[in-house]
Amino acid sequence: MDLRVFTEPQQGATYETLLRVAKAAEDLRYDAFFRSDHYLHMGSVDGLPGPTDAWITLAGIARETSRIRLGTLMTAGTFRLPGVLAVQVAQVDQMSGGRVELGLGAGWYEAEHEAYGIPFPKEKFGRLEEQLAIVTGLWTTPVGERFSFDGKYYQLKDSPALPKPTQSKVPVLVGGHGARRTPALAARYADEFNIPFASVADTEQQFARVSTAAEQAGRKGDDLVYSNALVACVGRTDAEVKRRADAIGRDVDELKANGLAGSPAEVVEKIARYQAVGSQRMYLQMLDLDDLDHLELIASEVMPRLV
Repeated sequence: MDLRVFTEPQQGATYETLLRVAKAAEDLRYDAFFRSDHYLHMGSVDGLPGPTDAWITLAGIARETSRIRLGTLMTAGTFRLPGVLAVQVAQVDQMSGGRVELGLGAGWYEAEHEAYGIPFPKEKFGRLEEQLAIVTGLWTTPVGERFSFDGKYYQLKDSPALPKPTQSKVPVLVGGHGARRTPALAARYADEFNIPFASVADTEQQFARVSTAAEQAGRKGDDLVYSNALVACVGRTDAEVKRRADAIGRDVDELKANGLAGSPAEVVEKIARYQAVGSQRMYLQMLDLDDLDHLELIASEVMPRLV
């Protein structure tokens, strides 16, 4: 079971804070540092000092780290043209020495589009499908050949399909709760399927849908990595758990029901339940980015107990 750190910088974080968390995650032997891709805070927080761009952030962190993998849950397809995104991700992969992963989603938060003047099209899923086809098509086009695409939403003509990522295959993540189109999209394009903030029962059901869709698409169900994203709130004592829950404005009982909360032993048991239904990787949503002791506790008392 891989443990990955997943941050939500739109809630309030500077680049320096994110770099500090990424370096700590690398030192503590977490598998990856991921971040969301949002430009507007959610809920009652003020989001100060303001948003940071996902791929600019990851480019900087790529040059300051050496081992940890880097990526997004999820890059918003509405924010970037697919050809430009392919260039951006390939460049950051080069800057990292081949440690980048691309989570790509349709985009959903209408308020941030309005706040920053970003078009919010009604038909987002069809655009996402074309974006995945274009990004992966550009990367896999042999050097010296050209890539063209004539879709409903995007058209590319005689692209040199450069630059190329350092990795021969940048892992692509697709995720979500959709029962039909999402599994089909994952089956066609994804190396990893992620379901965020889901119960064990819902996780099992969605993983089965994706596995079936993969087989129908001519792949093996286990060709994909299956993962979850859940909020983390771990403490050695009940008081420490409550302190961390209070710091992120959440209730302990709610966190225990819907996330990974409680003592290290409780969290290990909860992760094992997800693992039993097929989860191979856990993205730990860390909401208090100043609490590096939280990362250390999980690394020292949860990580070693996982199979």
